[in-house]
Amino acid sequence: MENSVQDLISIITPSFNSSKYISSAIQSVKAQTFQNWEMIIIDDCSSDETLEKVKSEMKHESRIKVIQLQKNMGPAYARNIGITAAKGNYISFLDSDDIWLPQKLEKQLMFMKKKHIAFSYTNYRIMNGNGDISTEVINIPPKTTYNNLLKNTAIGTLTVMLDIKEVGDVQMPLYRDCSEDFGLWLSILSKGIHAYGLNEELALYRKCENSLSSNKLKSAQKTWNTYRKVEKINFLSALWYFVHYSLNALKKHSKSSY
Repeated sequence: MENSVQDLISIITPSFNSSKYISSAIQSVKAQTFQNWEMIIIDDCSSDETLEKVKSEMKHESRIKVIQLQKNMGPAYARNIGITAAKGNYISFLDSDDIWLPQKLEKQLMFMKKKHIAFSYTNYRIMNGNGDISTEVINIPPKTTYNNLLKNTAIGTLTVMLDIKEVGDVQMPLYRDCSEDFGLWLSILSKGIHAYGLNEELALYRKCENSLSSNKLKSAQKTWNTYRKVEKINFLSALWYFVHYSLNALKKHSKSSY
């Protein structure tokens, strides 16, 4: 794929006690067919061997950079630090326990440039803590507006790519009881920008079974708090959006069989 010099993609990876999976995430970046990237790993005060594993990878790969936080601040703060440090005009997000397929960056960048898109996302599949992959693909809508997203949080963070020149300076809202990535997507879409889905499965999202029920409840609570605290939506409107969100979430989670 031919790209101009300015097509640098900054990959933002927050990490906290992720020594079990961080190497797999890094390897999936190194295996990308598009190679003009930088990977910024923001370690959120890990107490395990995460940093040692990252530094070991850095010995052989100058495109990987690490920022060490001295206090645990949460993933939104870590991502914001990474966004501020990013040098690319495209930004993608990959959490430390997730994986990209090899053509993820190449296909998504080509999709965005060809169609002049500022915000894109892709299909993905779920895997469990052991790496077993779900039989069902999480299919995404071809287009998402602000109002669409309020009803259906269909955008997987690990699939997002942003053209920073077009979306402007971005930061995630720093509310630990809210869905920070959801809040960021809403802030971008509220400007009248639309997000577009690339209908290809290009990422694997890791979901550990031992916390599935609590994660669903926490996710629902964070979504509600995002409506009320970040977007400041009135109670009745928030309730209307929340009902639609809940129905869409049930449809999505019912597909995850291994």
